[in-house]
Amino acid sequence: MAGLTGNGSVGQRRTVAARAKGGLLVLGTFVVLLFVIELFNMVMLRSLNATFGLRPRSADGLLDIFTFPLLHANLNHLLSNSLPLIIFGFLVFLSGLRVFLTALAFSWLGSGLTVWLIGDGGVTVGASGLVFGLFSFLLVRGFINRSWRQILLAVVLFMGYGSILLGVLPIAAGYISWQAHLGGAAGGVVAALLLRRRSRAPGPAL
Repeated sequence: MAGLTGNGSVGQRRTVAARAKGGLLVLGTFVVLLFVIELFNMVMLRSLNATFGLRPRSADGLLDIFTFPLLHANLNHLLSNSLPLIIFGFLVFLSGLRVFLTALAFSWLGSGLTVWLIGDGGVTVGASGLVFGLFSFLLVRGFINRSWRQILLAVVLFMGYGSILLGVLPIAAGYISWQAHLGGAAGGVVAALLLRRRSRAPGPAL
């Protein structure tokens, strides 16, 4: 039995290591893509934002839901989103590609639909809705799954980044889309609820 336990532990470590490598590759590639788009957008004098940014309550704006997180107002805007996107995305990816894609998809759609429905009327761009969605997913899934490891991670993340949750409130600065943040966070919670049974798969996934 000891031999089986040891082999199982080795297998679990290999699985986590493979997921870590995959997460770094996927998140790194995605962020590089964002920078490539940003550089092209700069060359185009920000014309991509006017074409593919999200315009609330317009028929064409429904298609912009799929493009607006790929664009940013400027390089500083992208830089501010890049690090938390990599951190939160990587931590979600440790639970597997399917979990990551589900959390990302619901964060993306939740953010976009909320902006489209109740946005202030300007053009919205930026991946911050994805950041809020992945963050909220990490915060709530441990309590939904009753996993002490995930709850401990949520506590650590809340201590380090909890202040960003103020961005879901209408009191946020006028140039910040609290609607995108709120919708992304709601999408992350929905993803955690949908994945609550599947997340009990064996392994020390964070």
